[in-house]
Amino acid sequence: MAFFKKVFGGALLLAAASATAPGFAQSQALGPLAAGGECTLTVHVTGVRNHRGVVGGAVFASSAGWPEDETKAVAHAPFPIEGSTATLTFPHLAPGRYGVVVLHDENSNKKLDRNFLGIPKEGFGFGNNPRVLLSAPPFDRAAIDVRCPSTETEIALIYK
Repeated sequence: MAFFKKVFGGALLLAAASATAPGFAQSQALGPLAAGGECTLTVHVTGVRNHRGVVGGAVFASSAGWPEDETKAVAHAPFPIEGSTATLTFPHLAPGRYGVVVLHDENSNKKLDRNFLGIPKEGFGFGNNPRVLLSAPPFDRAAIDVRCPSTETEIALIYK
């Protein structure tokens, strides 16, 4: 059970950590590595099982902190759900390779809820849609090349 807490308890909750007010889609936390860049990363999240809550995302510039430490993310923000999808837009990124993690925070409690066995009850996903078994994929498997002016990718949510 400890591995689920380690993998799914930290970083994935950060994705929804800023969802505190209406209009939150316009707000975004950008770290110093992302500030001033001219690229935009758009993440199309599919497979949202209901319209409750928000879908949050976090972008990491390196494996440092991946995927647990939101202080190491260059950007993170929550976004509204539209039907069975959500579109996350991260502007002002420098060109480069970024690890991406997303979470469907269905009850907007700013954490990934788990059942009594520690298995996630809410949806999550990673860049490049790697297969996820008992732990988060390594940074390199979830990293996306971001180029200017814009890069788009799709992440399918996983519900266990």
